[in-house]
Amino acid sequence: MSGVTPPAGDVEVVRVERPASGGAVGRLGDGRVVFVRHALPGELVRAVVLERTSRFARADAIEVLEASAERVAPPCRYAGPGGCGGCDLQHASAPAQASWKAALVGEHLRRLAGVVPDARVETFSAAQGSRTRLRCAVDGEGRLSLRAVRSHDLVAVDPCWLADERLAPAFATSWRGADEVELRAIGDGEPFAVVRRRGARAATDVRSLVNTAIDPSTHSRVRVGSHVFDVSPQSFWQAHRDAPAVLSEAVLAAAQAEPGDHAVDLFSGVGLFAAGLARAVGPRGRVSAVESSPDAVADARVNLEGLGAVRVRAWSVTPRAVHDAVGEGDVVVLDPPRTGLARGVAAALVQRRPRRVVYVSCDAATFARDLTNFLDGGYAVRDLRILDLFPMTEHVELVTTLDFTR
Repeated sequence: MSGVTPPAGDVEVVRVERPASGGAVGRLGDGRVVFVRHALPGELVRAVVLERTSRFARADAIEVLEASAERVAPPCRYAGPGGCGGCDLQHASAPAQASWKAALVGEHLRRLAGVVPDARVETFSAAQGSRTRLRCAVDGEGRLSLRAVRSHDLVAVDPCWLADERLAPAFATSWRGADEVELRAIGDGEPFAVVRRRGARAATDVRSLVNTAIDPSTHSRVRVGSHVFDVSPQSFWQAHRDAPAVLSEAVLAAAQAEPGDHAVDLFSGVGLFAAGLARAVGPRGRVSAVESSPDAVADARVNLEGLGAVRVRAWSVTPRAVHDAVGEGDVVVLDPPRTGLARGVAAALVQRRPRRVVYVSCDAATFARDLTNFLDGGYAVRDLRILDLFPMTEHVELVTTLDFTR
C-alpha cells in the first residue's frame, strides 16, 4: 500500500465502520474497538495491530480486501503503513476527506458541547506544495525526516509532497549535527531554514536551504491583502499558503467590528487579525493585542505601527489578563494553541461580557470543551465555519462566532 515497509504485529481482518480521530473505527475479533489508519468507512481490511489497551486497540490497514469507492492512490510514496505520520487521509478522495473532517467536528461538538453544527467543509487551493512552513527532525545520516505516527521513529523524506516546491533543495542537503530544521518559504523572499541544536551547545541558527550561513537578522515579509507583515524566524505563522488571507477575511467578517469599537485580539501573534481590526474600528476605536511570545510581540509592534490606537501587550492569556483587557460590549478575537484556553480564561471572558467572541480553533475537541463555558454563560453560536487548511489530514480550522444573548 506504500513505498515503505509496513509495521510488524498481529494481523486481523476488520470491517471499518465510521471516521474517528486517529483512524476509522472497527472491531477486532474479541469485540474490542480498534482505530484503523489508512482505511475508509465500509472497507474490509487486513490490519496489523500496533497497540492494545484494555479498552481499545490501534492498527494500520496493510491490505484492502473490499475497497470503498472513495479510495484513491496516495500521491506521496511516504504515506501509508510504516510511513510518515503527517498525512492521515491521502488514500481518500477529496469529497471523502471533507466528509471525514465534517464528521469529526460534528462528533466532538455534539458529544462535548451538545451543539449540532450546520456547516460544510470549505476547501481552497490544491494540496500539493501548499505548505510553506515545515518542521523536520534530522536522522543519523543528516537527512530531513518526519516522524511515524505516535512514534519517535524517523522517516527520511525526499522531498515532502505537501511542501512548497521552493523548499526542495533542503531535502538534498546534509543537516548533520542539527536536532530540528524548520523550513520557511513564507512570503516572496528567499526561503530559509531555522536550525535548532540541543544539549550542552544548544543554539538556534538561521541558515540557507543548503545549510550555509546567512544574515542572522533575516525575517520573512508577507503580504496579506493590502498589509505587509514582518515575521521573524521564531514567530508563529500559519503553514498553509492560503491560511493567513482566508482566516483574516473570515475573522473580520465574523467580528463585524464597527468604528469606535474596542476590539481585543487574544493570542495575537504578529498582528494578523489586529491589523484588520484596527482598520475596522478606525481612528475613534481601539485595539488591544495580547501575546506572550517576545518574538511575536516585537514583530507585532512593527506590523501594527501607524494603524491608530493599537496597544500590544506582552502578556500571557490568563483570567487576570482578560479582566484587564476586555470590557462589556467589546469585540474579542481569540486564536489559542491546539490545547485551547487555559483554566479560567473562558469563565473570565463570560464574566466580562464582550458582545461578540470570534473563536478560531485548530482542534475541535478542545474548542468544544471551551464552548460549553460560553454556552452556559449566555452566549449562542451565530455562525460556524469549517475551513480545510490542513489538506490530506483529519485537521481543520474552525471560525466560530458567539454572541451574548442575555
